[in-house]
Amino acid sequence: MKILGISAFYHDSAAALVVDGQIIAAAQEERFTRRKHDPAFPAQAVQYCLNYSGLDLKDLDAVVFYDKPLLKFERLLETYYAFAPQGVRSFITSIPVWIKEKMFLKRLLREELEKIYGEEAAGVKLLFPEHHLSHAASAFYPSPFEEAAILTIDGVGEWATASICKGSGKELSILKELRFPHSLGLLYSAFTYFLGFKVNSGEYKLMGLAPYGNPASADVERYVDIIKKELVSIKEDGSIWLNQDYFNYATGLRMVHEAKWEALFGFPQRRPEDELQEQHCNLGLAIQRVTEDIVIRMAQEAKRLSGSRYLCLAGGVALNCVANGKLQESGVFDDIFIQPAAGDAGGALGAALAAYYIYFKQERKLSGRQDEMIGSYLGPDFSDQDVELVVRRYKGVYTYFNDIHELCTETARLLAEGNVVGWVQGRMEFGPRALGGRSILGDPRNAEMQKKLNLKIKYRESFRPFAPSVLAEDCDQYFNYRGISPYMLLVHPVATSRHKDLPADYHQLPLRDKLYYLRSDLPSITHIDFSARIQTVHKETNPRYYELIQSFKKLTGYGVIVNTSFNVRGEPIVCTPEDAYRCFMRTEMDYLVVGNYLFAKTAQPDWQEKDNWKEEFVLD
Repeated sequence: MKILGISAFYHDSAAALVVDGQIIAAAQEERFTRRKHDPAFPAQAVQYCLNYSGLDLKDLDAVVFYDKPLLKFERLLETYYAFAPQGVRSFITSIPVWIKEKMFLKRLLREELEKIYGEEAAGVKLLFPEHHLSHAASAFYPSPFEEAAILTIDGVGEWATASICKGSGKELSILKELRFPHSLGLLYSAFTYFLGFKVNSGEYKLMGLAPYGNPASADVERYVDIIKKELVSIKEDGSIWLNQDYFNYATGLRMVHEAKWEALFGFPQRRPEDELQEQHCNLGLAIQRVTEDIVIRMAQEAKRLSGSRYLCLAGGVALNCVANGKLQESGVFDDIFIQPAAGDAGGALGAALAAYYIYFKQERKLSGRQDEMIGSYLGPDFSDQDVELVVRRYKGVYTYFNDIHELCTETARLLAEGNVVGWVQGRMEFGPRALGGRSILGDPRNAEMQKKLNLKIKYRESFRPFAPSVLAEDCDQYFNYRGISPYMLLVHPVATSRHKDLPADYHQLPLRDKLYYLRSDLPSITHIDFSARIQTVHKETNPRYYELIQSFKKLTGYGVIVNTSFNVRGEPIVCTPEDAYRCFMRTEMDYLVVGNYLFAKTAQPDWQEKDNWKEEFVLD
């Protein structure tokens, strides 16, 4: 049985292919179009999935869209009715688009498929599972658990903004839902907006900013009290009620009523390029604490309702790896699996899996592997011939290694000497994280590496932390954590034995002074609060990346390296060898490794293209 899942028309469009229950291919459209969070129909992702598998559209048993457009339209109409006369401007803007395009989604999907596959599209079966059911399926079916509680949390689907489900074998049932306009995802996005970051993109930045808040500050406690008294009422079961007097997302074109928030917190809304001040950091810490409180309460309710020892997580809020780490430390569940493409892109995969197990009632058989995501390496890979085409086009100069062991040894040496290396190997990752397939790497011992990566390679805000990739079996040597974290979705502390002492006035220091204070013997991956967003690297899912880190360990004694996504600010992660070479040449990256090819920046011809990537990729 062959099923194609699609998510599209909101943000992070994607396609995923499931054949006889196995996940064969999955990719976000943005990687092909080079437009970050691309919401368009994922034409290139669909073609990639089918080409990779050797299938035609007519071979499919179904194409499955990740939510129910009519239910979403019903929610829009009822919301405008409930808030009228507020929202007239938004109503006039959005409803004609819905009527023209999304109300007739079945026809629209066929038309888009016809552009690629012609008349084959006429006969394809179309299915539409609900949004949060797609998220739940994306987390449970690839998990290693025979049965589990499932918690999905995001902005909003049709009506649901969070759900608690129970999965058992092939069965999946919804136990409880939280409904719009009350949404933890939208609450977090409202603070993302107020603090000057872009909604549906800057939530990562807010999470990274929060540790710069002073945990002992009375302001943090005051902000938490204000949030809980004025903005959100939190129930014992984790459900929430948001005071719509302060929010504008239900019917307006903005997230909040800015003047009311400014009066509430006592400072103006931050503009995107404004300098970050202490109050921004403290407010970020406050909403992060409130979020963690709600997530843990929701998980406790999921435990109570399901009686399960295991939990699966999905939805955009499941990408909050700080909250995930706190949830894991709480011990509510024995083990947790988090879908690596937890946002809407993963909805494409969940939709396909929901159709396979729920609609077509296929049996579920666990393989005994770590999980069924294959390390999330589900995107396209490229041959030597593809690299040679790039070499000829740009007259690139390279060294070719027949022996991967020699390539890893040389790359490890370059890293240990303080160089920044672009690393492109095998299939591209599915989901927002680079996991050693499309990564930029550095030496975590190097105190200058964080500054160099942020300012000279990524061209992004200096406060943003970098994540470590560590050999799975060495994890507890560097971190206060013994489990696995293959998808970089858990934050845990750097091992206490590696900490450096802090001065007594540390929390009173300006943000930049705090940022560059030497906090551990792994300064480039130790965040301001001694935490790290860990990726454990496993030989069975990425043998080349595993060997590289092993080579680095033999050379330095450290089985851990810095790993950040291979892109610049505002750019989607690179997909092809050409994307990688262009990014390499337009930044101050020192070396590039694509497959068995090693490029040194100093050996390349001058970059002739004078296009300005800062105009091409706007601030995200």
